[in-house]
Order: sequence, then C-alpha cells, then structure tokens
Amino acid sequence: MFEKILIANRGEIALRIQRACREMGIKTVAVHSEADAEAKYVRLADESVCIGPAPSNKSYLHVPAIIAAAEVTDAEAIHPGYGFLSENADFAERVEQSGFTFIGPRPETIRLMGDKVSAKDAMKAAGVPCVPGSEGALGEDTDEWLRMANDIGYPIIIKAAGGGGGRGMRVVHTDAALIQSVQMTQTEAGAAFNNPVVYMEKYLQNPRHIEIQVLADEHGNAVHLGERDCSMQRRHQKVLEEAPAPGLDPKLRAKIGERCAEACRQFGYRGAGTFEFLYENGEFFFIEMNTRVQVEHPVTELITGIDIVQETIRIAAGEKLSVKQKDIQFRGHAIECRINAEDPFTFVPSPGRITLYHAAGGPGIRIDSHVYQNYYVPPHYDSMIGKLIAYGATREQAIARMRVALSEMIVEGIKTNIPLHQELLTDAAVLQGGMSIHYLEQKLAAKKG
Repeated sequence: MFEKILIANRGEIALRIQRACREMGIKTVAVHSEADAEAKYVRLADESVCIGPAPSNKSYLHVPAIIAAAEVTDAEAIHPGYGFLSENADFAERVEQSGFTFIGPRPETIRLMGDKVSAKDAMKAAGVPCVPGSEGALGEDTDEWLRMANDIGYPIIIKAAGGGGGRGMRVVHTDAALIQSVQMTQTEAGAAFNNPVVYMEKYLQNPRHIEIQVLADEHGNAVHLGERDCSMQRRHQKVLEEAPAPGLDPKLRAKIGERCAEACRQFGYRGAGTFEFLYENGEFFFIEMNTRVQVEHPVTELITGIDIVQETIRIAAGEKLSVKQKDIQFRGHAIECRINAEDPFTFVPSPGRITLYHAAGGPGIRIDSHVYQNYYVPPHYDSMIGKLIAYGATREQAIARMRVALSEMIVEGIKTNIPLHQELLTDAAVLQGGMSIHYLEQKLAAKKG
C-alpha cells in the first residue's frame, strides 16, 4: 500500500480523498492555488504545496507543477479526483512516465473512452446497447448524411466526438437544417476540443439519465454497484441524484449492470468508472463512460456500504477487489443535492465570504463539503460548495430526511441553490419519481413564463 498520495484537485473532492487516505493510514499532500491557501483540506494535509496563482490553467491544470510537487514531497501516487485533469490521458501518461502511480484507468483506456466514437464502438463490441446512429464519424458526403438521418428518423442529434459537459451538441428536426447543423458543430468542435470529428444519433424525446457504477482491478475482476438516476439536470449539468433509480426493475438492473462489468473485463478496465445511459421505454442506450470517480458517488456508497474512493486506491496499489458481485447488496435509498454558490433561480454564480455556516445533521445525513464559517468562496472555479446526502430505508424516508436537512442548513453571506432543492422536494412529479432529463428545464421555463 502507498505511504503517501498527492491529491491533484481542490474543494470537496480533495477533502473526500484526503479523509479516505487518513482512514487507511496514508499520508497526504495537498496541492493548491494561491486562492485556496486557506482551504480546510490544505490545513489538514500532512504536506501542502502551492502550485500557482488562482486561474486553473496556471495551477490545477498545470501538469509540470503537479509532477514537481509529487517529486519534492516524495509522493508515490497521484489521485486526480474528478474534473480538471482526471480524464486527461496525457496527464495520466506523464504521471506514470515520471515514476508515480496514477490512481485511475490506464492512459490508453482514458483515450478510448474520451473519444465518443471509439467509446461507442468498444461498447457495441462488448454487447452494451447504444443509441441508433452513424457507424462512427461522419464523412464528407452530405447526401450520405441525409440518407443516414432519414434511416435513423428525425429528430437526430449531432455530437462532437471529443465533447462533454453538454457542449458540442445540436438537435436537428428536418433535412433542410441538417447540412448546416453538421458543419456548424464540426467548426465548434474543432475550436472547443481541437477535434472536428462529429457523429449522428437518434435524439430520444423524453429519456431518463441512468448510470451504472463499476469497479475493476488489474486481475480481471469487475463488479457493478447498481445504478443512479441523474435525470434532474439543467443545461446537461446534474442538480440532484439518487440511488436506486425509482421504478427500475431489479432484474433489468442486474442485466445491464453485468453487461457493463463484462465490458470492463473485455477491454481491461482498471479503477472506478461510470457507464452513462439514456433510458426510455424500458431500454438502455449507452452515451458515454466517465473514467473517474463521479461527483455523485456517495449515494452509491450509502446503499452498498462500499467506499468507492478507498477501492480506487487499493486497485491502484495492485490489490484485488475487496468484493465479489454476489457479496454486493442494495439496501435503502439515498438522495444527493448539489449545493452551489449561485442564485437559486437565475443560476448566476455567487462567490464571496460565508459569514454564517451551520451544517445539517441527524439520522442518515452526510455532508461532503470543504467550506466553513468565514470561508471565502473564490470566483475562479466551479460553484459547487458541497453535497448534502440523505439516506433512508425507503425513498420516502430519504426525501423526508433531506427536507429536514435542507431546512436546517444555513449558509449566509452568499446565495446558494438550497431554495431550489426545497422546491424540488415538494414537487409532485419529483415525489413520484421517474422524470425525464428535460423536466427541470421545463419547470424553470414555465416559472419564468
């Protein structure tokens, strides 16, 4: 097992990884920008290194500074968390070439899954169901584009192969709009991702977003930890997540979960990963794989009792998975609300100093957050300041506990989206469960109207 791990991230995930390490008796190195010098995880780390000024490209995305920090502190491994460099194959490669262990998949796996076209091809080969669409990237024949779109059936969606986070997508409803839409997406993809390749898929009208959590080791073992429903989204960004997905047949979960685990075995996956699907009319359609720990991993931890972050560390150290599929049991229900420093309804970021902070508590409540009273929320990074997670024996109990927790949580000095979560957890459709990925945006649009 490693003696010292460098955490190449910030915010709540840096603290989450640090806690996992401390519990395992592993020393931690916190790297931080000048803006994060007073952060809780920096103070709690065994060692800390400032790697640059506030802008991400000069600190958290500055690979030479991170490698140098690992060298001067004699760290053995680097955990990238999520975001920043976590799915950057070149970074993973540099880490390994520099003599450190990258706590995550191999660089070639990250590359394979980072390109949506090659990822889809790998899934088809592994028998994972995919959205009907083009066989790989679109060529230059515009007549072929039109034929393909008509074979698939409108509406279709044009996607950038190197896209992510909701960017590089365009929905098309008619032949008349198709050619220009493809060309515009190619131009945008080239500029945003340095990769102009695009592909075509059937646009599902009212799907849910359901994802499968997997763990795999270097010894050919792979398991799935069930599903999460992440359909409550705004501009393709998740707001609220839960596990298990309401109304999903356990037999269907077992079937799709085993397909995902088998896919991991086939292409030699290592570490934690998430298969993301659109789910409509009882069918799963693969959209992408995230080759890292997800923001919403706590809901899965609560219903399985498995520490996903510690498992990623053990896997990177060469150990076998601590569980087999038959050992994994799903108990109860968990819901996560992402708490963001932003206006709850206009979503304008609200950085600044937290003048009063009181964390919620009580049975079944977990808070993953790096903030504290008098903490200054910097304007340079993502607006998420924490995650509030509620667990209960039933979905109804988890919702009831979340309502109480939201009412107890106090964050003053800045705006947060707590009022939005309170509204959602009294919404009749949310209480029933099974909303589509469009539900929140439609609700917000109706409110404006």
